[in-house]
Amino acid sequence: MTPHVEPDPQAGAAVKAADRAHVFHSWSAQGLIDPLAVAGAEGSYFWDYDGNRYLDFTSGLVYTNIGYQHPKVVAAVQEQAGKLATFAPAFAIDVRSEAARLIAERTPGDLDKIFFTNGGAEAVENAVRMARLHTGRTKVLSAYRSYHGATSTAINLTGDPRRWASDTASAGVVHFWAPFLYRSPFYATTEAEESARALQHLEDTIAFEGPATIAAIILETVPGTAGIMTPPPGYLAGVREICDKYGIVFILDEVMAGFGRTGKWFAAEHFDVVPDLMTFAKGVNSGYVPLGGVAISAEIAATFDKRPYPGGLTYSGHPLACAAAVATLRVMADEKVVEHAAHIGETVLGPGLRELAERHPSVGEVRGTGVFWALDLVKNKETREPLVPYNAAGEANAPMAAFAAAAKKQGLWPFVNMNRTHAVPACNVSEAEAKEGLAALDAALAVADEHTA
Repeated sequence: MTPHVEPDPQAGAAVKAADRAHVFHSWSAQGLIDPLAVAGAEGSYFWDYDGNRYLDFTSGLVYTNIGYQHPKVVAAVQEQAGKLATFAPAFAIDVRSEAARLIAERTPGDLDKIFFTNGGAEAVENAVRMARLHTGRTKVLSAYRSYHGATSTAINLTGDPRRWASDTASAGVVHFWAPFLYRSPFYATTEAEESARALQHLEDTIAFEGPATIAAIILETVPGTAGIMTPPPGYLAGVREICDKYGIVFILDEVMAGFGRTGKWFAAEHFDVVPDLMTFAKGVNSGYVPLGGVAISAEIAATFDKRPYPGGLTYSGHPLACAAAVATLRVMADEKVVEHAAHIGETVLGPGLRELAERHPSVGEVRGTGVFWALDLVKNKETREPLVPYNAAGEANAPMAAFAAAAKKQGLWPFVNMNRTHAVPACNVSEAEAKEGLAALDAALAVADEHTA
């Protein structure tokens, strides 16, 4: 239960005024935003200075996998700060070694070496660099409907509109269509057709780009922000086979899908696939202190046994971040958080969201697993026309804005992107909290229904 907090609008106004005067926000037109001043958070909830409490169905930016302010993780960070608050990355530090060991214990296959970064985008940057150096090739293939980060290479690998303003065509980035049956680019009618045609498209792309020029293929195991499109059976295994055939490094981006989000430690476990490199961040320590990394296969790690790896970060494996990771991974194991996420998805979120889809004409499709779900909102279920146009803004986005406002009025903070709302609460969200979120979504979807045809 969250503590009772006395409203303090005056303090909230001061926080808001300082923010507006000095903070430059990401992905925003600075004069058009009105950030909520947050007074505190605990578990699955946060609250503002006016006394309004919200059930967070966004998990921050899909990273508070164990919720806010878990006492064991907070205590671990405090203890580490008292013991050794920081130290350079070239040294062996106990908490850094332990974090790497615990991560490697859970990664699939032989991904047993861990290169630490400060977040997911840096992880992608370094994974691509490793692949290029390992193969001696330059091109990297990535999917449309993807997000890999906002640094230079990562943003060019990204396949959604956030790339456009910075699209300086990072040398050798080539995009292709990954499978998505609900809006199939391959005119498929079954998952088997979608998988086979997507794999053929990928192999054709490789053929025309030149197999000997391609260093890596990078895919989100389950694409997150782009819509939580779980790949059809056989697709990721097929990509693995294609990579092996042409000597291409296979990179799986598990920044959002990893660490319990899909009901497994890593989403790759659902598909019995082992990549050559795996990027992670977010849920590794529930975002308490920034941390990301690359899990590296034995073969690629061996490339740099005698050859220096030309990359590094001042705060790589920061002791406070690693202490948060060690504590988070122990909490997740002790409290069976991964198993709980799978259970909530199977028994509460999945059935509840599908029931909402049956009753609401605005819900075209429900997709997901664990605590990683998306509702594809439409104007018409038959035509599947999105509720708002692709990358809509301003008045064109009014139906989604109205839906989001209605959700907040119900005490639910929603994840909204384009024509979708995602249900991505903490992995340890309780059954009662999940049902509370479903009830709030039910009410908010009635507003979206008003915009259907």
